[in-house]
Amino acid sequence: MSSWLTIASVLPLPNSHHRIPLLGFGVYQSHGPTCVQSCLKALKAGYRHIDTAQYYGNEAQVGRALRESKIPRLDVFITTKILSPGIDVDATYARIIDSVQKLDGLDGYVDLFLIHSPNGGKESRKLMWLALEKAKEVGKVHDIGVSNYGKQHIEEMKEFATVFPPAVNQIELHPWCQQREIVEYCHSQGIVIEAYCPLVRNQKAHDKTLVSLAEKYNKSTGQILIRYCLQKGWVPLPKSDTPGRITNNADAYGFVIDRKDMDILDGLDQGARGAIVQAVNN
Repeated sequence: MSSWLTIASVLPLPNSHHRIPLLGFGVYQSHGPTCVQSCLKALKAGYRHIDTAQYYGNEAQVGRALRESKIPRLDVFITTKILSPGIDVDATYARIIDSVQKLDGLDGYVDLFLIHSPNGGKESRKLMWLALEKAKEVGKVHDIGVSNYGKQHIEEMKEFATVFPPAVNQIELHPWCQQREIVEYCHSQGIVIEAYCPLVRNQKAHDKTLVSLAEKYNKSTGQILIRYCLQKGWVPLPKSDTPGRITNNADAYGFVIDRKDMDILDGLDQGARGAIVQAVNN
């Protein structure tokens, strides 16, 4: 699979006729005109998947970039996330619709809507999922999923979910935090794995092993990390507001990391200790 990947490659989503682009563009901590310009640069570079969240406070800016790009709506995949529910399902649904309108207007939709975190407790998780199911049922959201969910949180959903499994679980993933237990579980359930912080927020840019591999393949360290995710079958979500890096990060094709070097990268795993945001609780 990995040898023929292109920036246009997609993955099927479980129990859905929709497909998710295998490369996404993250916008965490990107605000105002900078966020708009970064999204436009990403779309120009060939990204067709933008990942935002209510918590990021930039859904309206992503929506503006989507409109200004003039790219047909059907050709761009938009993901956002809800962090906390309202007092009931209807109030939570209203929060979801607010995001949809910021991103795609009154008559628009969001391709993928995730629960951002399981940390609010079981009742919170249930309210958000039931509201997402409602949004999916009426077509305001095409597919629904979760983020930062461990095995226990996904298994718990069987008690109340009509839509199961979640289409996606978005978790922190890179060579130093491979979260193998939840990845294996999601694969067994047909759940697509998205990798946030695939570039480790540049904290490993000078790692000797990573630098040596970048030199071997004549690629940037960022391109090696993104390629690693792609070859693992994950959907990486690199983030940058630097135009040159946005373009460079999209150029993770035309080469393949060989099996020996993938094993070397696999050997960097530090388990939960390697997380810079959070490892899931299984």
